[in-house]
Amino acid sequence: MSPLELIRLALSRLRRGRVRAALTMLGVVIGVASVVGLVSVGTGTTARITQQLSSLGTNLLTITPTGFSNGDTTLTLDDAKAIAEVPGLAGVAPEIQTQETVAASATNTTTTSIVGTSAAYARVRAYDVWQGTFLTDVAVDRSLRVAVLGATTASNLGLGAEAVGTQIKIGGIPFTIAGILQPKGGAGFANPDDEVLIPVGAVQKYFVGGNGVRSVGVSVADDADMTSVRNQISELLRVRHGIGASDTDDFSIFDQTQLLQAASTITGTLTLLLGGIASIALLVGGIGIMNIMLVSVRERTREIGIRMALGARRRDIQSQFLIEALTLSVIGGFVGVLFGLLISAGIGKLAGWGFIFDPGTIVVATVFSLAVGIVFGVWPARQAARLDPVVALRFE
Repeated sequence: MSPLELIRLALSRLRRGRVRAALTMLGVVIGVASVVGLVSVGTGTTARITQQLSSLGTNLLTITPTGFSNGDTTLTLDDAKAIAEVPGLAGVAPEIQTQETVAASATNTTTTSIVGTSAAYARVRAYDVWQGTFLTDVAVDRSLRVAVLGATTASNLGLGAEAVGTQIKIGGIPFTIAGILQPKGGAGFANPDDEVLIPVGAVQKYFVGGNGVRSVGVSVADDADMTSVRNQISELLRVRHGIGASDTDDFSIFDQTQLLQAASTITGTLTLLLGGIASIALLVGGIGIMNIMLVSVRERTREIGIRMALGARRRDIQSQFLIEALTLSVIGGFVGVLFGLLISAGIGKLAGWGFIFDPGTIVVATVFSLAVGIVFGVWPARQAARLDPVVALRFE
């Protein structure tokens, strides 16, 4: 028989037992839908992390202290000023951070991060101002009591565009709102939208004191100079901190590219893990196909004997049952892909990264479902082909 006739015969057999065929395909449907859905979750997570890391700044180097000296961090404002003299930089922004209660009124209060920084912070960290202005060099040099609110902080305080020029209290001290930032889309811990930016001198004067900083953000003008600038900064700080040739640095320099690569590696592993877990369901569906095909061989033993007696060859019988298993698997795989795409769209909408369509995942899931049909359909097909025609004709 031709392949087309075998497929037509397989569809005819499946129509006779619609409920059993549907239940058999259910395992494949669940397996393929799980593979497509979970791999899409991994892909969406990768895209979200990459987007968030990219939003931290352009050509960003982040310098943080790794040790402490007399209670202060080993990285200071003087270090930041020295780093600013390194050629090839677009901006340098020291950061001092603390937590304080911010009040717009007696009833509108929130506790958030207060970041003391410079006028270059907006460029270094890739912020855009929604209303008003950012911190100015004059405000930073004079340590004026002005503040720029993150989008989430402004929302938590119930403030809108009209709030620019009005006052809030940070830790009980009045500050004038200079501007409100565009949202970056962060959430949870260290949310870049939930912070208040004030001049670094104001943080030192009113809240933390000392000369140490939590970190220094550096934006490199040309991404081709990232390695060169990083090496220059490292050498500069080693000299300033008196670190010997064999001594360990008391600071760390994080490259944005390294962070992106590390995040991609982690999320790629996560995607493979999720796909592997989902594949187990697909294997279970394959076992269901094999089970129902073995039952079908037994139920149709007499039919097989009659076909052999009429001249059907063993390979014809084997092809017939293998095509039936493949038909079950392919139909189940197709339905599973549709459900998987719906699941992906739903999760993407809830998580905020939208619908991500990856043709590669669809191809892999489809090929996998075909492989399941072949692997788990071969044994029942061989069992059918090996039946003795005489014994099969006597079977009741």
